[in-house]
Amino acid sequence: MGKAGQLACLSYFYTMETPWHLYLMAGMYIVAGLAHFVFPKAYMRIMPRYLPAHKLLVFLSGMAEILLGIGLCFPFTKNISIYGIILMLLVFLMVHFYMFSGEKASAGIPKWVLVLRIPLQFGLMYWAFWYLD
Repeated sequence: MGKAGQLACLSYFYTMETPWHLYLMAGMYIVAGLAHFVFPKAYMRIMPRYLPAHKLLVFLSGMAEILLGIGLCFPFTKNISIYGIILMLLVFLMVHFYMFSGEKASAGIPKWVLVLRIPLQFGLMYWAFWYLD
């Protein structure tokens, strides 16, 4: 059996043992990443002013979410993807805190929703951490 066949078998057996909620997480990050390309203006509106090249950063963060989501689906990239997701969520906290700086920065999102997003970020980090081998 060639290397491609071995990888296919490994992926098949990984699928049989992997909990469905890991795939839910992967799908969530892939869809969120795609949204950066479908609705870039929504993401550029909430970018902190002190960061350069907002459009580029929106596309790069979208690509990161897609790649990390895909990486969760394979045993040989799962752990590195989990560390990447945790790091990405920590960086995204900067945007969440920036959104408290004013009405324009909040993009019209109610303050109570902005407040709830902070513990949600930490919950997402814990959820990812839970799958580390």
